[in-house]
Amino acid sequence: MSPHVHALHVAPGRRLPTKSVDSVDAEAGAGLVGDRYHGSRHRHVTVQALDDLETAAEVLGRPIDPGLTRRNVTVDRGPLPTRPGERMTIGDVELEVVRIAAPCRLLDDWLGEGAMAALRSPRGGTVFRLLTSGTIRVGDPATWQ
Repeated sequence: MSPHVHALHVAPGRRLPTKSVDSVDAEAGAGLVGDRYHGSRHRHVTVQALDDLETAAEVLGRPIDPGLTRRNVTVDRGPLPTRPGERMTIGDVELEVVRIAAPCRLLDDWLGEGAMAALRSPRGGTVFRLLTSGTIRVGDPATWQ
């Protein structure tokens, strides 16, 4: 059984809290509509795996709410693709790896001291660019090789 989208989050601006959504429109070459990175050149979508968050929570010593990590898409399990050029499909939207996501400096503010360290690679997720447009929904299958 393939992984599925567990949660979706967008943040309307830098340093603003993320908002949980049931679906989001993805625009090829632009990003997620309503997210702070929409219109950026390469950083269109960030994806993390729930099992990586559970491991990070053990390191941190407390649960981690996926929305507080500032990642857009949380799938229910990994491991995620991490090498530039690797591809992933969520629903009918195709994505391509840009790089491993570095933990955000705001993590210690949002989650508490030690969160940034707990979410260091490989638990921090992956940055993708959007190759096709479509709608990503909670529950959509996510596939990669």
